[in-house]
Amino acid sequence: MKTLKFKTNINCGGCVSKVTPFLNKQEGVESWKVDTANPDKILTIESDGASEEDIKTTLQKVGFKAEPVD
Repeated sequence: MKTLKFKTNINCGGCVSKVTPFLNKQEGVESWKVDTANPDKILTIESDGASEEDIKTTLQKVGFKAEPVD
């Protein structure tokens, strides 16, 4: 299990509800959360096989951006 972190433009509850079904059915994602209080809107994913590229592609399908952060 590894933790992936992304700077996103998911900035409100409505945005979170838009991405929820996509991230919930993303293969290899065990759990996830978005810190909308953080200015960078950090998305944290507990991954069991999903790659950074998988997550970026999934979010792009819904109209959001994700940039990996260390």
